[in-house]
Amino acid sequence: MATTEEAIRELGERWARAEQQGDADALDALAADDFTMVGPVGFVLNKQQWLDRYRTSSDLALESLSWDEVAVRDYGNTAVAIGVHTQRGQFQGRPVDGKFRATHIAVRRGAGWVLAGMQLSPIGGPPPFAPRDQ
Repeated sequence: MATTEEAIRELGERWARAEQQGDADALDALAADDFTMVGPVGFVLNKQQWLDRYRTSSDLALESLSWDEVAVRDYGNTAVAIGVHTQRGQFQGRPVDGKFRATHIAVRRGAGWVLAGMQLSPIGGPPPFAPRDQ
């Protein structure tokens, strides 16, 4: 029997493969009915909108996607995983390459786990208010 950490890491690997392949059916099976995604610039997608990125349009095309440096916290029937999401791809012909801090929230469903939520935050340089070296 896999530990929660192993199960959540494996869920994340299946999610990354499905995203990279544009496999909406696999993503549908990996996500809770009330799944919500908060994108890297603050937009919010419900499960249907998230799946429609692949089902109703070909606007999003990912060449590569990885989820690394993952740390998992187990809260019984809920787990929170924070890692680094790195992608190369295009949305409507424009590059969407980036490196993001990704938080995945997973909930136990029967003997397995599904994604209940995800949030991506860009990893960038220091904020404008950070002290500058003199």
